[in-house]
Amino acid sequence: MTPFGAKVRALREARGVTMKEMASALDVSGAYLSALEHGHRGKPSWAFVQRVIEYFNVIWDDAEELQRLAQISNPRVTVNTAGLHPHATEVANRLATQISDLTEHELQSLLHQLNESTR
Repeated sequence: MTPFGAKVRALREARGVTMKEMASALDVSGAYLSALEHGHRGKPSWAFVQRVIEYFNVIWDDAEELQRLAQISNPRVTVNTAGLHPHATEVANRLATQISDLTEHELQSLLHQLNESTR
């Protein structure tokens, strides 16, 4: 599941909307919406994110959060480490091969470290 998919599902469930109802209102198939929620589809388009924002009638911070989550919700990431330190390549490769073995706590710790390094 992607961050955007998790947020859409949470909004949908909080409002008591079925996947079928939402898919119909957004003019997409239920299969597409299900795949998006489960992380089996790529990053959603800007236009689709705007339709979701309008559908749920979210504003300001919530709308910005949905846009931000969409940007970081590509389930098939490519990391280009060409020209970087060899450690960058090692980190990228080890993460690619070991991410499924990491616990929720370890993932949160890595996210915290990355967030701190960009401040």
